[in-house]
Amino acid sequence: MEIQENFVNKVAQSGLVTLDPAAFYPEGERVVYDIKDNLFMELILKEKDFREFVKGHDWARYGGQFVAVTCTADAIVPAWAYMLLANRLAPYAKEVVFGNADVLETVLFVKSIAKLDVEQYRDQRIVIKGCGDIPVPVSAYVELTKKLTPVVKSLMFGEPCSTVPIYKKRD
Repeated sequence: MEIQENFVNKVAQSGLVTLDPAAFYPEGERVVYDIKDNLFMELILKEKDFREFVKGHDWARYGGQFVAVTCTADAIVPAWAYMLLANRLAPYAKEVVFGNADVLETVLFVKSIAKLDVEQYRDQRIVIKGCGDIPVPVSAYVELTKKLTPVVKSLMFGEPCSTVPIYKKRD
């Protein structure tokens, strides 16, 4: 007696479109520039010394990198100091932001997601993938939700076999 089994892939037949937020991860080296190293006793910014450092530093070594500029010391740093760093880094770095590594990732993902043509997802049932090899900041999920909600039929989070409903268009 021969038994024939037919397996049906219900996920494939569901019409769900999986969107992986990791696809918006810009490749490139990330660097955090901490201005505390330029402070006298990690407390005070001496303008003359700082300007001399900025003038003599090799900013080209940040070429092609994503740079976050921050100060991890408990010091008051004037805004112009960060502006001066941004001015020197901008010709070389792919991106310069004020903040820590998390802020840098948020900015990079948000800028990448902003380029997404959502029309390709119009009236589709979308699952935003929840896990992967690349850490995705929560801000990326928020940006994707804001961008996709106006055009999609439904929006879910997770994997096609196990989703959390986020949004469903009313008919």
